[in-house]
Amino acid sequence: MNAIRRLLLSAAVIVCSSFTANADMGSVKIISPADGAQFDANEEYPMTYEIVLGSGGDHFHVWVDEMKSPAQHSTKGTYTLPKFSPGKHVINVKVVDKAHVPTGPEATINITAK
Repeated sequence: MNAIRRLLLSAAVIVCSSFTANADMGSVKIISPADGAQFDANEEYPMTYEIVLGSGGDHFHVWVDEMKSPAQHSTKGTYTLPKFSPGKHVINVKVVDKAHVPTGPEATINITAK
């Protein structure tokens, strides 16, 4: 019976440790627009997001194609995307540390402006 209790306790410790590790990793969720969305060219649109910075994360940046936004610190809210020229565009959100080095969590969507 003691062996079973020790086994169950060990399993519980492992499960709890994995939940803690996952929380430390952080996450990026782009709520809207959806991947594959179509926009009118030369219009601004909002991007709604939720960020968990995770271990080492200090802030995040939004990249639209190759252009990086200033540092963003609000972990939940709306970011106004720039006006898009006609064509396909990539929006990427990355959590970074104080030195602006990516820490891992990121999300990417693709949109088309017509």
